[in-house]
Amino acid sequence: MESFDDKPYFKKFNDLLALRDLTQNTISSYNSMLRKYLSWVDSYNKIPEDISFEDIRTYLLFLKQQKELANRSINAHISQLRFFHLYVLRKPWDKYEVPFMKFYTKLPDILTLEETQYFIDTIPNLKHTACIALLYSAGLRVSELRHLHYKDISRNDMRIYIKPSKSRSDRYSILSKKALDILTEYWLSFGKPKGWLFPGTKPDSPIVSFTVFRFIADHSSFLNWDKNVTAHIFRHSFGTHLYEMGYDLLTIQKLLGHKCASSSLIYVHLGVKTMSMLKSPFDAGDCL
Repeated sequence: MESFDDKPYFKKFNDLLALRDLTQNTISSYNSMLRKYLSWVDSYNKIPEDISFEDIRTYLLFLKQQKELANRSINAHISQLRFFHLYVLRKPWDKYEVPFMKFYTKLPDILTLEETQYFIDTIPNLKHTACIALLYSAGLRVSELRHLHYKDISRNDMRIYIKPSKSRSDRYSILSKKALDILTEYWLSFGKPKGWLFPGTKPDSPIVSFTVFRFIADHSSFLNWDKNVTAHIFRHSFGTHLYEMGYDLLTIQKLLGHKCASSSLIYVHLGVKTMSMLKSPFDAGDCL
């Protein structure tokens, strides 16, 4: 059987994704997953319209057993397949035929206040120092850091304007005085950029995510720490440290831009200092 033309599928798929106003990261991820799925369908000499739920389960087992994908990743494929079948193929979807997989949620690593300060203080590159100082002090995502402009930093109000990203809503976060001092030194040393706060190799483009990930990984390797220090660990550390300082979860939710309060509950579990201050009722006196 001759291979089918996948272009019409991708055209409709991407048009629908654009109308849903999904983030670029989600669109790129869905396209990558669809490309793998359609390639698999083609290898079975079928067309997408002829695929059964049994075929889909076979594909998902292939991802799990042959490609060794984690359950969370397989669930992302299921979400993409559901969207493709419902909106592109206009075929019904049965969640009982293709159930989501259970997965274990691992608590993320965090840094202590001392570790965070040491990590930032020992970075030799001033631009990189300013990036990490803002990631931590304002609890930013890398995508939010990348798209900051000079005008988003308000020295008068000591706050940072953050454009809509993953949560699809803009917000303000804290502008730390220490971070502002580092930022000012960087800004003066790097030609007083008026556009992107952290331009990339081309002044009219922002720094790319890979660059941020790479210099964090390089510095972590240089320090030879046991912890897996990633860009997102600074955001988690920000939320955890705020909770340990006594800030309520609603405030933390607003600062981090979480849509749901449940997303901020993780910092209750991560708060080491808070946990150490708790007293078991067994130690509170006679139990009888």
